[in-house]
Amino acid sequence: MPVTADATATTLPGWAHTYSGKVRDLYAPDGTEAGAAIRAEHGDVVLVVASDRVSAYDHVLQPGIPDKGVVLTQLSLWWFEQLADLVPNHVVSTDVPAAVAGRAMVCRRLSMFPVECVARGYLTGSGLVEYRASGEVTGIPLPAGLVDGSRLPEPIFTPATKAELGEHDENVPFSTVVAQLGQDAATTLRDLTLAVYARAEAIARERGVILADTKLEFGTDPTTGAVTLGDEVLTPDSSRFWPADSWEPGRAQPSFDKQFVRDWLTSPASGWDRASDVPPPALPADVVARTRARYLEAYERLTGAPLPL
Repeated sequence: MPVTADATATTLPGWAHTYSGKVRDLYAPDGTEAGAAIRAEHGDVVLVVASDRVSAYDHVLQPGIPDKGVVLTQLSLWWFEQLADLVPNHVVSTDVPAAVAGRAMVCRRLSMFPVECVARGYLTGSGLVEYRASGEVTGIPLPAGLVDGSRLPEPIFTPATKAELGEHDENVPFSTVVAQLGQDAATTLRDLTLAVYARAEAIARERGVILADTKLEFGTDPTTGAVTLGDEVLTPDSSRFWPADSWEPGRAQPSFDKQFVRDWLTSPASGWDRASDVPPPALPADVVARTRARYLEAYERLTGAPLPL
């Protein structure tokens, strides 16, 4: 569910809060002199602020995970640099108000494609569910005998439609993207997604991390018309990262994300019934601490440096 602006928005000089999602808050230049200066310098931009909020099973949970927003932003910025020769990105500046320093980016406003661009190199999640039912994932036949965590013969592009808030994205065949966007645009998105995955998978593997799959979002730059990488990229919220030294197909893999949160919520310890209308209980301190440690470890393993806090 969307988060209310009153609960999350920070007053920032020159910026007007426009939207809050489960994790991010968006701002546009306001009508003040400071806002006019931002528009004069950068053009049509938005300020993307990553909060410490954590969501699971369509609920925003309390409390948040300290420093999660900084991890998401700084890791995205690091990956944008690693990918700069493959595809342009929407980041214009990291000169942001002090109140959101480290967790915010000034970004070019893009005309976004209504498609979640997913690349999978390993079989798990919704792809595994599809495979078990049909032997395929989004219409792509896969070899028999694969299990949870199996490495695929080659990475595959498995797009999904963007769902409304509170709904789940739906995996669709490539032909659906062609019908929606046209052959040229669909092919460009597929090729860029697989190129980004190949680059990132190789970098992560060098650092002892498996990139099982990732979700990307693209848009067109209104000035140049270039297909541009937007949103976040290759973070623990948008990707499945597994420690390579404990990879073992045939079971759920340990991961660098909020799995501790999901596991606790579905355990008897939480006392929460996922099927009920009752909101989840507050997260225990140890679950928060272990989840924070996983996000920090993901950043440090991938970049080779401690998180700048």
